[in-house]
Order: sequence, then structure tokens, then C-alpha cells
Amino acid sequence: MVDDALWAVIKPLLPPWPERSPGPKPVDDRLCLQGILYVLHQDIAWQLLPLELGFGSGQTCWRRLNRWQQAGVFKQLHRILLARLNTAGELDWSRACMDGSYVRAKKGGAATGPSPVDRRKTGSKHHLICDGKGTPLHVITTAANVNDITQALALIDGIPPVAGRVGAPRQRPEAVLGDKAYDSRAVRRELRKRRIMPVISRKGAPNIKGLGKLRYVVEQAFALLHQFKRLAVRWERCLELHDALISLGCSLICWRRLKKTGA
Repeated sequence: MVDDALWAVIKPLLPPWPERSPGPKPVDDRLCLQGILYVLHQDIAWQLLPLELGFGSGQTCWRRLNRWQQAGVFKQLHRILLARLNTAGELDWSRACMDGSYVRAKKGGAATGPSPVDRRKTGSKHHLICDGKGTPLHVITTAANVNDITQALALIDGIPPVAGRVGAPRQRPEAVLGDKAYDSRAVRRELRKRRIMPVISRKGAPNIKGLGKLRYVVEQAFALLHQFKRLAVRWERCLELHDALISLGCSLICWRRLKKTGA
């Protein structure tokens, strides 16, 4: 269910319907959102969404997801909730952690490829960067055979400007932590240009002492994101719809953390 407080945040972001829309009245937006959340949590096919739940048909919810994705609703929602966490002092900008995680892509589509860890079955890869407390800041979906290092700077630059504190919106952590998959002089150089300290283990050398204890939060972020069953396995052929569900999942993680603060 969508609680009233969350719906109050989402409702103003939704594109309005024309005053004189032809045909029958559209299914209520809040009900469609609940149908989308049901699919996100349960990972059932859209056409199998039970009509008795009252959320409308799966096709209706899918079309509403597409409509809202085109309007940028879920990216806006994620950014708003990050700002609220920032206001509450719940974002740790002292460091950010990045990593990648493979998911099976059952129906193929854009940004899929042979997985190097799953007998070359078709898959995608989620590249994620989170703050020092494990709150997801940005996620990129690529083919499964894309190396982590190619997305390092895109992850950094993809962090949205986060308001909520005095001064300009914050977009850059003080340091970025990464494993040996991100070992590159070019990446280190570009991070320093952005006034970010690179803390990245070097290939052929022992891991930086204590780095694993600091980086566990990115594994935690992946675990939380992939608890949404629709994200643990990719079913959407359309990359934009898959990424919309990822943004929705990140927003829900932020919302849960915000509720714990009582803000």
C-alpha cells in the first residue's frame, strides 16, 4: 500500500490528465501506483496482476509506468527524497562507494549481453554508487559484459545535485571507494580533477587495509535494491522502463530511511 505521506510527495509529480479526455475515465493514479509496486515486489508478469486487487489491469499499470517514466517522475522522486535525507543529516558525503552486480535478463533487450559469471547467459549489470551509509545515489544499467571501470566516472557525474542544506546543492563526495576493478590512472586523475579523493585498491598489490569494512555498504545497498524481485531479475525489454523501476526502488529505500528518522 502507498501510505498517505508518500503519496503526498508523489502526487504533485504526476503529469495531469486532459480536462476533456475522450473515452472512459482513467483508473485512479494512486491505484495504478499500488499495482506497479505490487509487480515490483512480487515479480509477476504484468498480465497476471490480479484484477480483484482493484489496481486495474496489468496493461493499465504498465502504460501508467511508461507515462510516468516519460515524465521523469521517478527520477524526480528519488532526488526529492535524497534532499530530505540530506536535510535530516542522514547522507554521509565523506565517502561514496561504487560496485557492479549482475542480473539475469530473461527477455533480452537493450543493455544486455553475455554474462561472464553465468555461463554467458543473457544478462545486464547494475552499476551503483551509494553514500557512506549505503543510500543509493545513482544506478546505471549496462550489458552484463561491460567492465565496471568504464562506468566509474559516469556514476560520479550521474549523482544528482542534492539540496536540503545551506549553500549550493551537494553533488560530490569527499572520497570514492572502489575495489581493484576500478584501478586506473585515468580514473584517479579524473576524480582528483573533480576534487574527489580516490581510494581504490591496486591490481597486484594487497587490498587497502580496512577498505572492505568501509565498502560493505554498497553490498548492503545492492541487497536492499534486489529485494525488489522485479529488479533481481530483469524482465523488461525496454531499458527505460527497467531504469524507471530502479529509480522507484531507490526512492523506496530512501523513504524507509527517512521514516526511521521521523523527519
